[in-house]
Amino acid sequence: MKKLLLLLLVILFSCNKKNKISKSGKTDYDKAYNYLISSEKDSAFKYFNSAKDFFIQENNPSFAGSCLVNMAIIQCDTGDYYGSQETALSAIKYLNEKKDTLEIVGNYNNLGVTFQNLKEFNKAAQFYNKAAHFSQDPIYQLTLLNNKAISYTYLKKYDSAIHIFNKILAFPNIKAQRKIFSKVYDNLAFTKFSQNPLYIAESELNEALQIRKEIHDNDGLNASFYHLTEYFENKDPKKALYYANENWQIAKKNNSPDDQLRALQKIITLESSNNSKHFFLKYQNLNDSLQTARNKAKNQFAMIRFDAEKMKNEIAENEVELLKRNIGLSTLSIFLIGGFFWYKKRKKRLQQEKELEVKNTQLKLSKKVHDVVANGIYQVMTKIENQENFDKEKALDELEFVYEKSRDISYENEDAKAEQDFNERISNSIGSFKNDIVKTYIAGNEKNIWENVSLPKQEEIYQVIRELLVNMKKHSKASIVSFRFERTNNEIIIHYKDNGIGVPGGVVYKNGLANMVSRIEILKGQIIFDSETEKGLKIDISFPVY
Repeated sequence: MKKLLLLLLVILFSCNKKNKISKSGKTDYDKAYNYLISSEKDSAFKYFNSAKDFFIQENNPSFAGSCLVNMAIIQCDTGDYYGSQETALSAIKYLNEKKDTLEIVGNYNNLGVTFQNLKEFNKAAQFYNKAAHFSQDPIYQLTLLNNKAISYTYLKKYDSAIHIFNKILAFPNIKAQRKIFSKVYDNLAFTKFSQNPLYIAESELNEALQIRKEIHDNDGLNASFYHLTEYFENKDPKKALYYANENWQIAKKNNSPDDQLRALQKIITLESSNNSKHFFLKYQNLNDSLQTARNKAKNQFAMIRFDAEKMKNEIAENEVELLKRNIGLSTLSIFLIGGFFWYKKRKKRLQQEKELEVKNTQLKLSKKVHDVVANGIYQVMTKIENQENFDKEKALDELEFVYEKSRDISYENEDAKAEQDFNERISNSIGSFKNDIVKTYIAGNEKNIWENVSLPKQEEIYQVIRELLVNMKKHSKASIVSFRFERTNNEIIIHYKDNGIGVPGGVVYKNGLANMVSRIEILKGQIIFDSETEKGLKIDISFPVY
């Protein structure tokens, strides 16, 4: 992750070479930079997001793209890989391949890192290759090719990885570049050993280790110690344990919790049973702390964006209201002389009608709130009062159901939902997007498909389908949309397909789809985006009934 942060700083400094930017955008951009230097990443993310909005408004796409790249790198650095991918992909449309090569390299490298951390090594290799293609720095280009080769090693495409490593080592005067040389030399030896466990790699691994010690390359030492641990694990467990402990110490020095966890896993395996418990507790505590911190960061990034969007909407609404008021005043001025008294009388009548309408609406909503919310909460309170053994989870579920019912009041669809079977509700929702241009087709949406599917799950699936349809309408330009439903044993599968413009570069995570992915994860389901389709978009969603 420190490599990413270094690249981030390079991107920030590159802004001095660009065209002049506005005062408002520069102020927020400078604040983001200062917070980043202070390692206050949530604040840096917030001001990059704010600066990005200024740059988009001022039609300065290069700086908007730069902000998004930095935001994506911050998200990746804190473990929010899916969020980082969404942000990075949104940056692509703002970056110019001729003017913004540095940001493009950083963006593609970051996507490579996120996919590699999510163990999607083929995609990681593709993005590392794209980054190398745009890189204008020969040495950094070699680093990106090294990353691509590592992805091949994870895929067990050893020959392809070895070919790239040897190609890098054939670069003129590569040994003078001691950091990249030791990195590639170490990776090549370890890959040969991974391909053939009988390969004697000890001297090469130690040579790389010695170079890294001499140049104080702590990130490189972390990799060397881990590779030596792996190499000796089945050959000499004592040596392996020594290197695992060295790996742990350098990972702590680097403040890299992921590397610490990896080293601790090896120590637990190699230590005696009496000592392994001590290290297992350290591993467990560190892992819990890391997951808590990452979850907090993900929520923080989401809230920052939510608050920013909310503020923009409020400003836009105020501007619309101001415009309406100005138009009204202008119209009033034009007709004031000839129709003042008539206007005054009419205005009074309309005001009375409006007040009556508001009162009627308030009475209607008040009745619904009482019937749906008050009665629902009272029912939960009664159950809690009369139960000897209070079931907290069940009570929370019932309160969540009341919450969903109360939210539906604002959409005026409570009665419709109560009267419809779930399959009819889905069919009506899909059918509502049908028009002269878009044709929708449904297959398999029978009533028995949804038997024993709980109401909360139904609501999540309904929202997922609606998200798909909204995304289709906004972005896909599709004319044919189809949904096919099937149920196998205790699993429901939804096949979505349209003939729209699809997604660029075979990448499937676009704006607006993150919520859908989150909902499927909540259902413990799976969502697969088919990026190989020649035209359009194909998505398969599956989730357990129980």
